[in-house]
Amino acid sequence: MSAVIIGYHHTEPVVVQEHEGDLSSVIIECQSIYYREVNEAIRAAIKAGATNIRLKGINGQRYIGDGITDKNVTIFIEGVAGQDLAMFMGGARVVVEASAQDGVGNTMDSGNVIVHGNAGDVVGYGMRGGSVFVRGDVGYRVGIHMKEFKSHKPLIVAGGCARDFFGEYMAGGELILLGLTNEGALAGGELVGNYVGTGMHGGVIYVRGAVTQQQCGKEVGIFVADETDKAALKKHLEAYAEQFAADFGKEPSALVDMLLAESWSKLIPVSSRPYGNLYTSV
Repeated sequence: MSAVIIGYHHTEPVVVQEHEGDLSSVIIECQSIYYREVNEAIRAAIKAGATNIRLKGINGQRYIGDGITDKNVTIFIEGVAGQDLAMFMGGARVVVEASAQDGVGNTMDSGNVIVHGNAGDVVGYGMRGGSVFVRGDVGYRVGIHMKEFKSHKPLIVAGGCARDFFGEYMAGGELILLGLTNEGALAGGELVGNYVGTGMHGGVIYVRGAVTQQQCGKEVGIFVADETDKAALKKHLEAYAEQFAADFGKEPSALVDMLLAESWSKLIPVSSRPYGNLYTSV
């Protein structure tokens, strides 16, 4: 008999080959299975040679994909992924076919996460590389402490709206907010909340439409994106459209053209050391 903890069972999930005799593609039945056993099953499947893993019955189990460094692995998640999805991940691909809770891509080093619903707070916390694409809305403090080094430049693209502290203490990478859905729009119709870029000292934020100085931290300068900026945006918009354009009833190229035809706000830090005077008088 398996132990039960807060509605989850401490028992090994059922693992089956998607195609008999093919160890590279497996299905893991995760309904009501505790997160530790789910993650142990994922690691065991990878060790056995699986590169295509489908998780069925996921309902908030956390830490899925954490620390996986195999660049050939793709994990498909049926259901809502729990906290810290893809934390410390170093190369794999994770596709969530519903929504994800807080902390997606926490300190992620490389790889790709695709969320076909919404995502919670602190998406990309301390993220160092890789990309996160969210079809819909994201919560508070998205991109907090993102950083980049040489070729490692993290990217988060959200198709909906974002709450307060978007890009807080951001040190590198790119945040892109499309505002394609009105589901998460704020009371005044804004796509993004207040305190945008508070403490920001690196990286760049792009928001479709206008952002006011009142919405931003004092560390942020607001500019209208020019053609050079839009050229840089295009490849990221194409990657987003490849995944989600059909959800908006458009061909990928048509969605990209529509987005690029509109005005964008570019937010960058006005100083690389916004709090330097707190530590030295020089």
